[in-house]
Amino acid sequence: MARARAWRDAGHAAVCDRIEPWAHGTVVRAASYPTYYGFNLLRVEREMELTEAELAAEADRALAGLEHRRIDFDLIADAEPRRAAFEAAGWKSTRLVWMLHEQPLPEGTAGPPVEVLDYEEAAELRLAWHREDFAELEYERYAVAAREIAIKKGARTLAVREAGVPVAFAQLQWWGGVAEIDSVYVHRDHRGRGLGTALTRAAVTAAATARELWIVADDEDRAKDLYERLGFRAAWTTMELLRLP
Repeated sequence: MARARAWRDAGHAAVCDRIEPWAHGTVVRAASYPTYYGFNLLRVEREMELTEAELAAEADRALAGLEHRRIDFDLIADAEPRRAAFEAAGWKSTRLVWMLHEQPLPEGTAGPPVEVLDYEEAAELRLAWHREDFAELEYERYAVAAREIAIKKGARTLAVREAGVPVAFAQLQWWGGVAEIDSVYVHRDHRGRGLGTALTRAAVTAAATARELWIVADDEDRAKDLYERLGFRAAWTTMELLRLP
């Protein structure tokens, strides 16, 4: 858990221009990327007695001027009792598991070929993913921020093509000798055929020189089971609370 926290904090430090303590954790903001939620948030790092309304008010103060609100809980036991109240108030909650790669890749049959693409070659897939999760939100400003941040983190795009068209991709990025599989996405018309497995295996292989390799998964979704089969171990469970614009 300490290693996962250190990696998370290093990622914030690499991008954010404002990192300030507050009574129960840290405020992180990136003035250049106001629509990128993952770098504009209130971190709750210790147990506290604030009510849900008081915590939401703290987020309003810390993230004033932004269109969204986001609160990340480092301690899942402190987050769970508050989850239902925040959801009732219109917040989206996601329970996340941070997984460290510790076991060798298992033997497996050869999957589809995976190749390295330029970042822009996966633009249509990135848009399709965004529309699945946030169909109601404007995409263009977020896409510009995401591209700039990916470049800062030395991102590499891995993809599977069919008939010359990318139908699935993974993004691998790293800083300070630590790598992250930042995303794995398979277009809805091509799921259930092992493309996600092939991409994750390729990303693990591409990160062989990294000191550590991480992936963050939805703790209540099936993808984490795939990552466990490929040698990842759960190290830390957190909660993300997001109020959309």
